[in-house]
Amino acid sequence: MVRKLFSYFIPINVYRKNSSVSKSIEVTWNNGELVLDSKSTNYSYGSLQRILRKGLKYIGFERIRNFESILVLGVAGGSVIKTLVDEIKFKGRITGVEIDRDIIDIANGYFQLDKIPNLEIVVDDAFEYVLKTKLKYDLIIIDIFQDTTMPNFLFEDFFIQRINSLLNLNGFILFNTMVINQKQEERNLIYKSKFGGDYSLRMYPKVEVHNELFTIKKLS
Repeated sequence: MVRKLFSYFIPINVYRKNSSVSKSIEVTWNNGELVLDSKSTNYSYGSLQRILRKGLKYIGFERIRNFESILVLGVAGGSVIKTLVDEIKFKGRITGVEIDRDIIDIANGYFQLDKIPNLEIVVDDAFEYVLKTKLKYDLIIIDIFQDTTMPNFLFEDFFIQRINSLLNLNGFILFNTMVINQKQEERNLIYKSKFGGDYSLRMYPKVEVHNELFTIKKLS
C-alpha cells in the first residue's frame, strides 16, 4: 500500500472526525502502522500499545493467559485488546468500556474490534459502569484520557475502593497514567500511598517519556 510506505517518511492521515467526547479523532498511517490519535496524544496503537504491552509483560503473559476475565476501562482503538488476543492468546472474557461511541465505530471500521469473539464492548462512562457491575475480574486495565487529561475520579478513594472490590484474589490492576509536571508526580505518589499491605504495588516511571505505569496485585 502506497500510503503505508510513505508513512515511514511522513504521517499520512486517512480519517478525521470531531467527536463530542474526544474532540478531534484521527486515524493515521505512521511508520507503517495504522494508529488512532487525539488532537495532542496517541490514543491507540503506536506508543500507547508499546506502553500497555510493557505493563502486561510486567504482570506476565503466561499468568494473564490463565486468567478468566479482564476489564478494560478506556478502549479507544483497542490496541491493548489486540495485544491480549493476538499476542498473549487470551481466550477468556474481555469487557471493554468506552464512553465515546464515535471511537468504537472507528475501532470497528479501521481496527476490526467487532471481529473479536470473546470481547464485549459497553458504551458507558467508566465510573458509572464500575458503580453498576456485579462482575469480578482477574485483571482490570485502566487507560482513561481525554486528550492529555486524566479525569480526577480515577484518583479518588471511592473509585479506588470500588475497583478493588471488583478484583479477584491474586488479580491485578494495570493503571496507565501521564506525568508531565510536579503536581501530577505528587498525585501519583498520593495514589500509591492508598494501597496497604493487602496489595503489592509497583510503579514504573518514564515508560515512553511521560507515562507512569502501576501494577497492583490483590493479596488478600
